[in-house]
Amino acid sequence: MAAPGGVLDCEDFSMFQEVLKVMRTIDDRIVHALNTTVPTASFSGKVDATQTCKELYESLMEAHLSRDKAIKSCITETSAVVGQLREERAKDSDNLSIIKQLRKEQTKLKLMQSELNVEEVVNDRSMKVFNERCRIHYTTPKIK
Repeated sequence: MAAPGGVLDCEDFSMFQEVLKVMRTIDDRIVHALNTTVPTASFSGKVDATQTCKELYESLMEAHLSRDKAIKSCITETSAVVGQLREERAKDSDNLSIIKQLRKEQTKLKLMQSELNVEEVVNDRSMKVFNERCRIHYTTPKIK
């Protein structure tokens, strides 16, 4: 699941959050997806629950990995900007515009790092719901 337009904008934090929101759609709709695709006991003969759960699991993992990669790449990019601004501040410690820009970038970096915590909660919730419905039909591979 790629970001709209194929690239995650790390410059604008509001846009960064908006893209992550769109990328989290699969996690937001996990309960609905499970209710509509995984059969209850009375309908178990009509749908291949094992295949359905496997496909849903693979979609979840792909979404989780792409978001994790996107967040971490923005953190890396913003960290580099912060490092560059620190060097500039060291050379010219009286320049207020550099100090302001540095604070702004540091704040953005902290917010992006907090998105990793949000991501962990979202992923845990999705996997809990997935395991509750699919554990009978599909065993997730062990993560090494």
